[in-house]
Amino acid sequence: MKNESKRYERHGHDPVVALTLIFVVLKAAGFISWSWLWVLSPIWLTFLFFAAIFSAILVGGRIAKGKW
Repeated sequence: MKNESKRYERHGHDPVVALTLIFVVLKAAGFISWSWLWVLSPIWLTFLFFAAIFSAILVGGRIAKGKW
């Protein structure tokens, strides 16, 4: 018997990472004069988006169970 293991490889790049890298390169090259807060905004905005979704699911679950 062959020991076959399935490997899942990603052949694309994450758009958030790509956008962040583009902003960092543009900032480092001097093409944009944004604050570093906005250059790195794709990362923290994504985090805030998923935190909001997660919080909404938790609150919705508690409301559905009648805990609130």
